[in-house]
Amino acid sequence: MRTTKTILVLFTFVLTAGFISGDQHQKPVEPGFFPFSVWYSGGKARAPMLSVLTAESEEEWRHDLRQIKALGFNTVRTWVEWATCEPVRGEYNFENLHMLMRLAKEAGLRVFIQMYVDSAPDWVADEFSHALFKTQSGIQVQPQAAPGACTDNHEVSEAVLNFYTETAKVAASYDNFFGWDLWSEPHIINWAHLDYVPNVQFCFCDGTIGRFRDWLMDKYGSLENLNRSWHRTFMSWEQVDPPRFSTILSYTDFIDWKTFIYEKLVDDMRVRYEAIRKADPDNLITAHAVGASLFQSPYVGAGATDDFMMAGPLDLYGVSIYPKHNHPERAWSVTTLRTVMDFTRSANREKGGWYVGELQAGMGTIALLLSDPVVPQDHNIWAWSAIAKGAKGVNIYAYYPMSSGYEAGGYGLINLDGTITERAVNAGEIASIVDRNQELFLSSTPAKAEIGIVYNPLSQMVGGMQRRDFPGAHTNSLIGYFRAFADQNIPVDFIHREHLERQDLQQYKLVIVPWPLMITREAADGIKAFVEGGGYVMAEARIGWNDDRGYASEIIPGLGLHEVFGVREHEVRLRENVEIEIEITDNSHPATSQLEIGHILSGSLYEKSVVPLENREVDVLARLGDGRAALVSTKYGQGEAMLIGSYLGMANHPDPVPGNEKFFLNLLNWANIERPFTSSHDGNKEAYVEVRLQENNNGFILYLINHSNSIEDVSVALSTPENGNHRVRDVLTDQERRVRARNNVLNLDSRLDAKEVKVMEIRF
Repeated sequence: MRTTKTILVLFTFVLTAGFISGDQHQKPVEPGFFPFSVWYSGGKARAPMLSVLTAESEEEWRHDLRQIKALGFNTVRTWVEWATCEPVRGEYNFENLHMLMRLAKEAGLRVFIQMYVDSAPDWVADEFSHALFKTQSGIQVQPQAAPGACTDNHEVSEAVLNFYTETAKVAASYDNFFGWDLWSEPHIINWAHLDYVPNVQFCFCDGTIGRFRDWLMDKYGSLENLNRSWHRTFMSWEQVDPPRFSTILSYTDFIDWKTFIYEKLVDDMRVRYEAIRKADPDNLITAHAVGASLFQSPYVGAGATDDFMMAGPLDLYGVSIYPKHNHPERAWSVTTLRTVMDFTRSANREKGGWYVGELQAGMGTIALLLSDPVVPQDHNIWAWSAIAKGAKGVNIYAYYPMSSGYEAGGYGLINLDGTITERAVNAGEIASIVDRNQELFLSSTPAKAEIGIVYNPLSQMVGGMQRRDFPGAHTNSLIGYFRAFADQNIPVDFIHREHLERQDLQQYKLVIVPWPLMITREAADGIKAFVEGGGYVMAEARIGWNDDRGYASEIIPGLGLHEVFGVREHEVRLRENVEIEIEITDNSHPATSQLEIGHILSGSLYEKSVVPLENREVDVLARLGDGRAALVSTKYGQGEAMLIGSYLGMANHPDPVPGNEKFFLNLLNWANIERPFTSSHDGNKEAYVEVRLQENNNGFILYLINHSNSIEDVSVALSTPENGNHRVRDVLTDQERRVRARNNVLNLDSRLDAKEVKVMEIRF
């Protein structure tokens, strides 16, 4: 369910146990079914509320479910709410769920359950008043159903987990039940806006503080070690308290507090997973984020998440997608849509798929704010874009518009009076196509990328609680590189800092490290090992300036990376709101070979120069206006490391810089990147046609997505392992043709109407 879908700003860290492996007690369930659903829980009550059952309910629900099935959906995504289903402690009422399950089976629909415990029954606050959420200023939040109480307190946690298990007992007894979403848009606190508390932060209840102390004991081992790190003189663990303001001293306490919160949320997800597994050992378990954590920051007090971490305990993780959420001027750009989807895909890369937890069904509303209408072409672009990027489930929110609340009248696939809309018919047709091609979409995965862009939210922590400047620098830096490759239809992944720490980079030839102001020693060692083994790394200014304690490195590049890059920092100047010009002075290097001498790269924020280390051969490729070296490359082991004395990615978003993007493309030649295909529209920003490739055991799926408002003729040259005739089937129309590949290249030509999508299955 949504809070405000303008992408929040959150942040996170890496779980010690390792998010990539998932750290689960059993093998994750693999999706054997592609649900294409619409959210519906019987009647017209908005999520998370449930309709009051009447004598007419069964027939009304039966009509709706039959209509959902007739439209083409194969699944209904229902919800179960704690406040309604356990009004008295220990007395469960699943009458709505039983009826929904039974009627859905009758209609031929599978059922996917969304769990809601963010609105709690009133007995929780009455019996566990000590467990209410508490702000940093000590104010207790008296719930109005939402936001409930803090599960860091044992009594609340036990009640919540019992509710999960009891729900699982009911759902698992039905053979049309498919799977779970444990947590909609995870935060510490949901659906409560405490505007009366400035810069509100959560949670400072006794349960959370006690859990934080346990976490610190595990990390530091002794109070003496904690005192040394925090520059404190605690005499007992009972004195230890989370930081509530900044000082001029160490800010390691702030890093620890925020790290604890992100790891805590992953643990909270894990125990919910285990509670379901007590009664349901077999069905798929997911959850979904409010938006890609790339757009998030640690300073939002509602609690932040990291998509890579949160995916760990789950079979698959997902995301909410509301490109037209509540205001025409806030509608997502093509870049934002792609970034959210590709980031979520990347966070689930080792799992082989991801879920669209919520896909906007209709016009958005927030009080008096209205989005532009959602039209069928929107769903064509949104749904097929997600599937092209490897989504294994799409859930449209919601069947009926919201009947109450500040979103009243919004987000519906049909009208509130039950009349069917054009977009509902179109969405159902997409669902039917997906359902007819289940095996094809489930067995196909996006073509592997050889470029990895490092997502390192630790860099947002430099300065600690004191920092409020340049809040978008981390996000813009990563998107600036991502969009340059994505606009050229070049496969690219986001990878996490932990991939560096684990030295899990075998797939990649080129690793880009944007905005790298704070990293761990293990990540620095991973960069060193990657380059030493033959990889190519390009990093931006001041890499390793701070370590993960917030301590400055003696030499920059820090943590020993000056040896890898062959230089040390000479001078750095802050140049806010000024375009920093870096001039190419050597085009004999592969990274600059297609650029002219005098070509200008545009940096942002810092203007940094470097000097080579003694006895190191360093290629100076570009200089600042006064002649100081600002772009250097050097051999290290079997590979090569490049350092740029500014932030080219940050300068490249939200407005792309052609001079930067031309240089970024040259990096493919430097790192020997092989493209699986090229197209006539690569780099065409005026008439953007996205081309995505998936692979399976029998061949490929090629997706052509016309984001523009014009008719476009598109040609694609696809590398194939075999020559001769290839079967090419238009998946949307089921028409087939034969196309001959020559010299291991298959040339395909298509015409796309405005906002049209083509999906082609290619068999060898």
